[in-house]
Amino acid sequence: TELFLRGIGDETDVVEKQMYTFTDKSGSSVSMRPEATASVLRAAIEHGLLSEDPIRKLFSIGPMFRYERPQKGRYRQFHQINAERLGESGPFSDAETLQLAYVLATSLGLSGVSMEVNSLGCEICREEFKKALKTYLGKRADQLCADCARRVEKNPLRVLDCKVDACRQAALGAPGIEDFLCAQCRDHYAEVLSYLDTFGVPYQKNPSLVRGLDYYTRTTFEITASGLGSQNAVAGGGRYDNLVKILGGPDVSGIGFAFGLERIILLLEEKTQEEEGCFVVAQGSEHVRHAAAELLSELRSAGIASEAVLEKSFKAQMRRAGKSGYPLCAIIGEDEVEKSLVTVKDLRTSSQIQAPRKDAQDKIRSLLKG
Repeated sequence: TELFLRGIGDETDVVEKQMYTFTDKSGSSVSMRPEATASVLRAAIEHGLLSEDPIRKLFSIGPMFRYERPQKGRYRQFHQINAERLGESGPFSDAETLQLAYVLATSLGLSGVSMEVNSLGCEICREEFKKALKTYLGKRADQLCADCARRVEKNPLRVLDCKVDACRQAALGAPGIEDFLCAQCRDHYAEVLSYLDTFGVPYQKNPSLVRGLDYYTRTTFEITASGLGSQNAVAGGGRYDNLVKILGGPDVSGIGFAFGLERIILLLEEKTQEEEGCFVVAQGSEHVRHAAAELLSELRSAGIASEAVLEKSFKAQMRRAGKSGYPLCAIIGEDEVEKSLVTVKDLRTSSQIQAPRKDAQDKIRSLLKG
């Protein structure tokens, strides 16, 4: 428990509301990990990895636990894919890490991928920003939820991360941190964005992006994708220049990110349901079903998403085809087998054509491409 209190911050929602904490038989306070970075860094420190060579690239995959209100894309047990880059503090390492996260998201084929970026500055300039934010929010304390009204005094940044609509509205006109960045942090941020431009990574600046963990310094970012409503964040992370030292290790900086595996699965499942593919249907005796199975195997080998339920009646197969989400249906009957043809039906328009069996794969692919 102490690991997460020190690392994440005792004023965060994660620590205050979401951690599963209990006392074990020895009387020690134990918490199920709500995120991976603190745990990964603790392991790196304990095993001397950073003493041998502070420049490290680490990754982890595993379950996390948070007391959440379960809903689509938000669960009490979930899995994260994490990447941590240690021992480098320059803007190039930040931009390259953000590029990696963006490329991972886009390579999965997720729709509507976008990335927001911000800088939280260093301890010095962030304190100046906190003072201005505290003054602004203090005048609107009556508009804030009970938690945020309390947090304004100690950690006003957490108000920017609140999900309550009233708090979001109250913070709309709040000062932006970019106006308070010191010269070094301003230059660092500008260089990060310049490298992102060089890499061809699109981004939007979001001065309200603070993320939900207190250990972030300077660069923070979040990647979203369409298809999950309000739970649209699929990845996020940022720089943590002080966390290793806070956890008892050497003065080593780092930057990292995490992907939410369940959210990615949900998005890919929805994408699969709408996938450009072909449902294969057989109408006839056993040798017709074998001919359909041969086409099914051929399409799959060619990388064309396809499905079949050949042991069902023709009517049942067509019903399944209509529910599959695929735009096309390949029909093989006695006549098609005899004439070496395939009937391809567009399930969106109900129009259909016939193609030579030997050209079926190419014809289906061309129809899918439109």
